[in-house]
Amino acid sequence: MSPQNSARLKTLAGAPLDSWVALSEDETRIVAVGSTYKEVSEKSDQAGETDPIIVKTPAEWAPVSI
Repeated sequence: MSPQNSARLKTLAGAPLDSWVALSEDETRIVAVGSTYKEVSEKSDQAGETDPIIVKTPAEWAPVSI
């Protein structure tokens, strides 16, 4: 797994489930959380993040085998 993927997964592991989440451009921080894409987009703008990565987290994380 690449270092970037590892950082993203570590950040997302701490994100609320079944929510929209905005990550910083470098994918190391959660900059906004909300119940809709629009809400998260507006919150990330207010936080000063110019190019966030916005994703929807699942209701439950699937187990992973490595």
